[in-house]
Amino acid sequence: MVNLEKQFEKFVLCWLATVSKEGVPNVSPKELFICPSANEIWIANIASPQSVRNIRENPRVCVSGIDIWTQKGWQAKGTATLVLPSATMAFENLSSRFEDKNQARFKIKQIIKISVEQTKQILAPSYLFYPATTEKEQIKKAKEQYAF
Repeated sequence: MVNLEKQFEKFVLCWLATVSKEGVPNVSPKELFICPSANEIWIANIASPQSVRNIRENPRVCVSGIDIWTQKGWQAKGTATLVLPSATMAFENLSSRFEDKNQARFKIKQIIKISVEQTKQILAPSYLFYPATTEKEQIKKAKEQYAF
């Protein structure tokens, strides 16, 4: 399995995909996330009532992140559990790990703990259709597009 800790450090946001019991998908951005190991991702729920509802109904999830400059990223699929504030010790221990990233900006409502079962790399189509594409070229194009 890939070293998710190092990969997810490159991402500003990650995207959590969930699905309701009726099969309705939901994808939402997550700003506070940590990969404490190669097989676990923790996401602080700060504003995601639909994600939480869906996880309670169907714990199968997918998390994706991409480096906007190189246009490479990772996808992780697995099973989510919710750590609630009522589980005082566990919640406090996990939420304290977000202090550096959070800097007291957001109230953490729950921690979404994902047990990663499968990963795969995400690549911009340029890498697939033009195998000579380099990260340096992708960074240059991204900077031009974002007017850097």
